[in-house]
Amino acid sequence: MEFVSGYRDEFLDFAALLFGWFHKFVAERGALGASLEGRWRQLEAQVRRLPQDSALWVLHVLPNSNVGISLGQGVEPGPGPGLEAARLLGDEPPLHLRDLSPYVSFVSLEEGEDGEEEEDEEHGQEKGAGMEKVGPEEGREPAPPSRASPRESNPSEETKKEAREGEDGCREDRAEEMAGTEKRRPRRSGKNWDAAPLHLSCLLLVTDEHGTILGIDLLVDGTQGSAGQGSSTENLAPRAYALLCHSMACPMGSGEPRKPRQLTVGDAPLHRELESLVPRLGIKLAKTPMRTWGPRPGFTFASLRARTCHVCHRHSFEVKLTPCPQCSAVLYCGEACLRADWRRCPDDVSHRFWCPRLAAFMDRAGELAALPFTYTAEVTSETFNKEAFLASRGLTRGYWTHISMLLPGPGSAGHPRGSMPTPNLLLNGDPYQFLQGEGPALMPPVPLDPPRSLFASWQDYYTWRGLSLDSPMAVLLTYPLTVYYVITHLVPQSFPELNIQNKQSLKIHVVEASKEFDLVMVFWELLVLLPHVALELQFVGDGLPPESDQQHFTLQRDGPEVSVRPGSAASARLISGNKEKGGRRDLQIKVCARPYHLLQGPKPDLVIGFNSGFGLKDTWLSSLPRLQSLRVPAFFTESSEYGCVMDEQTMAVATGGGTSPARPNPFRSPFRLRAADNCMPWYCNAFIFHLVYKPPPAGAARPVPGPAPRAPTPADPPMPARRRRGEKKPGRGVRRRR
Repeated sequence: MEFVSGYRDEFLDFAALLFGWFHKFVAERGALGASLEGRWRQLEAQVRRLPQDSALWVLHVLPNSNVGISLGQGVEPGPGPGLEAARLLGDEPPLHLRDLSPYVSFVSLEEGEDGEEEEDEEHGQEKGAGMEKVGPEEGREPAPPSRASPRESNPSEETKKEAREGEDGCREDRAEEMAGTEKRRPRRSGKNWDAAPLHLSCLLLVTDEHGTILGIDLLVDGTQGSAGQGSSTENLAPRAYALLCHSMACPMGSGEPRKPRQLTVGDAPLHRELESLVPRLGIKLAKTPMRTWGPRPGFTFASLRARTCHVCHRHSFEVKLTPCPQCSAVLYCGEACLRADWRRCPDDVSHRFWCPRLAAFMDRAGELAALPFTYTAEVTSETFNKEAFLASRGLTRGYWTHISMLLPGPGSAGHPRGSMPTPNLLLNGDPYQFLQGEGPALMPPVPLDPPRSLFASWQDYYTWRGLSLDSPMAVLLTYPLTVYYVITHLVPQSFPELNIQNKQSLKIHVVEASKEFDLVMVFWELLVLLPHVALELQFVGDGLPPESDQQHFTLQRDGPEVSVRPGSAASARLISGNKEKGGRRDLQIKVCARPYHLLQGPKPDLVIGFNSGFGLKDTWLSSLPRLQSLRVPAFFTESSEYGCVMDEQTMAVATGGGTSPARPNPFRSPFRLRAADNCMPWYCNAFIFHLVYKPPPAGAARPVPGPAPRAPTPADPPMPARRRRGEKKPGRGVRRRR
């Protein structure tokens, strides 16, 4: 697939941005000249001519002595030694964080295995704590640095004010860069893994007062004892000065090249070293060094503002990007890349073939953004800042961390990703506890009366459920409401012979459901919407946690109370109360951590997949023929019309069948997904279709049952003479006694 905007983890785009800027910085820093003085003169001449930014800029010095980096077998040569030689995201970028494991892993530099394990745990908690503290401060609309209000003329008071805001923003950026990849000790096999881990001795980070990352430099060595502390400014000063100049000439985050009105440094010795250098750029250096710093309320992630060329993958901080003049869907850095994409071979992958189709997809943007919520204009914007939106509403824990780049801090509410709900986690029998934010309850009590009509829009569902249109719960409830819409509307329309609405129990397979299994408790809403149906959901896919394979549990509803029954054990009641006769409803959850074509068991009533992406995983070439053989109703969602077209092509290749025309899903997520190399509208569960199976061959049809034809008989043999009583059978010899 050409576009993976709706399928790739956002953190990978963030990592690609950091390392892309870092590689450019390393390459240009080495090409400026042999001497530092010559290097500075060239940079100074360029920076002096830049316009001034009214925002305060901050140079952070983050030493590290505990974490090392092991490079895997997939790295490629780069512009420099050490980490600079690792091209982590190549021409075929990974889609998930686990895909980075062949390239890079983080290891503890403590001696002894016990020390390594303890350090991993402590360091992980520090990362989480930093993220948890940063999250609630992210809350308001992001303001570009050029629009920030000018500071007062007293730099020391500014520094003290910034110091009171805490150091968490620094740790947050470091956690965002390193989190997500599993920290492990180096493997003992493999040529590249046997080498000693690289030591990231120090991280230099340039940001503005709002938290936008403008530049980064990684000081890497191969020894564990040479930790770059802030006091070693004789080594840091030249690199810090070059980093500052490059961040002004080519800011990573957003905006045109510019220089700050004022700069503050987070290290006292380095501050003294830069006192004689920074004024040469026409920049005012704060009188005293900054001891701590935290993001302003308008904090935003730089990854939300940097886009890439669809062909050469260069970021917007390197080149100016413009969309295709005809379809306005794909971003290019110039005529050369547009011409190369237009003439690609074979023709059906060229932009010339796709341009009119992409233009039609762009015309659906207004239809997809037509949602009844009060925040619709903000969340459907092409520049939507999801992290700031979630943080402003206190949605920084529980299931909300699964849809953002924030990490839950220690002790925060929520269970580990991919773990099975247990009575200990499901406190007070509240199935919605993982959906809560830091404020009041987001989900109102379950209505006493079941719904009297079928819902076909968020407006109708919110009204019956007692939700305000200002509630963002639709972002999580899009999964159970999509299943509800399939059961109540699409299956009766496309497969009326199944009479699915009158069934008292349904067995549903959720295919390739690793992300949906992380949000398993949201499917409890199905029992609220379909109180007369006992449901069994089986989550299938090789992306599920291996330790959950073949496990199952039952969620029971007795009026307002909920209980968890693992396996076939006795029910663990969480709330005591009187159970109404006939009021008990079960939701059975089963897990199969393997591809769908390897699943064994009874035939389901329905198969559902969310944001499937048939063309992105080879196992679909085996799973789709399995569905073809089962011939069960199978409905899938996609995040764009482009994905629906690619799924139809994959279905034709795998089985010879096809898909039904895709239709907009009325219960799609309201959050617009970030697209790096295109401007198409992407939404989780935006479109929905079902598989159209290839008809069985005519010769494979079974004949109509009838009287069996008489088998041909050979010529009648001579009738044997009737044997008298007591005579022996012919051909039987005399038996010998042993």
